[in-house]
Amino acid sequence: MTSSQLVLIVPLLLALAVPLITAYDKVPTKSAEKTDQVVVEGMVYCQSCDNYGSWSLSKAKPIAGAKVSVICKNYKKRVSFYKAFKTDETGYLFAELDGFKMGHSYLDHPLHSCRVKLVDSPLENCDVFTNVNYGITGARLRYLDKTLKRSNYEAVIYAAGPFAFRPAHCPPKPEY
Repeated sequence: MTSSQLVLIVPLLLALAVPLITAYDKVPTKSAEKTDQVVVEGMVYCQSCDNYGSWSLSKAKPIAGAKVSVICKNYKKRVSFYKAFKTDETGYLFAELDGFKMGHSYLDHPLHSCRVKLVDSPLENCDVFTNVNYGITGARLRYLDKTLKRSNYEAVIYAAGPFAFRPAHCPPKPEY
């Protein structure tokens, strides 16, 4: 291609491109931005008196409306996220960590920085905290390779627990 042909083609391409660039006052954007979420799931139970003093949850019953907190700390050990969540009617916890942001490094990743703790039981006959699966001291999150994907939403789901409260008074076990 000669230089005179090139001189003719370049202005022609620019003339075609200018209306495309100026056709919009604002550059169009997607109506709904895709959001990434961190979600924690788990269960909260009332531990049976038969298993008092153990981590066993056999014969345990789910607790609807139990409160559980998610606490995340940054690499400087400062609280960067805190929120309490309630379980649903089946004792299932699905906690979306709205506002959780990873900061400095991999130390701020939810697997390293977040803990889940028991907060409150709505049952008067089953409201004593247990440390089953570290419900008192704080359970680390477990990665399950589980995601929830929708057109404008994607959530990485981590697990914690199951946790348990226990009754304040259990009848003594009969001795044989």
